Amino acid sequence: MKHLTIENLPLHEVVPVLGEFLQLYYIRNSGAAFSLGSGVTWIFTIALSVVAAVIIWKAFNVQSRWWAVVLGALLGGVLGNLTDRLFREPGFGNGHVVDMISMPWMMPAIFNVADIFIVTGMISVALLVVLGLRFDGTRERDHAPVETDEEAEAAAVAAEDPSSPSDGR
Repeated sequence: MKHLTIENLPLHEVVPVLGEFLQLYYIRNSGAAFSLGSGVTWIFTIALSVVAAVIIWKAFNVQSRWWAVVLGALLGGVLGNLTDRLFREPGFGNGHVVDMISMPWMMPAIFNVADIFIVTGMISVALLVVLGLRFDGTRERDHAPVETDEEAEAAAVAAEDPSSPSDGR
């Protein structure tokens, strides 16, 4: 999408797609959201690199399809913008991100597909955490806290012998 934008869209000119509902507007963003922090682009490069590394590291323990999809989307968005930071002008680590999507009726921001994946990914991470879904696919509610050694032993015995009587808890 970024390549098509660079090759086909005029820089800093509105191209209506669906009137003012959806427009294409090619810019190069040196900052973060709303062009904040344009003087410290290198910090975004480091932050994106750390986020990508953590996602890749965590991916080795993911057994949940939901977490795999969400982390994959988030990683795709992060790598999309990190690639711009590393390899676009004005130079390595300080590159400007190519943005091209504008929806002026909704917000005064111009963004790209990677940004959509990052925002959607972060909202999805929050939902998965709130719903208690763990990386291994189990739910938080399936893991009752054990208070004492006796309760831990009783839980272990019950797990080994599902036919043993329950105490009603």
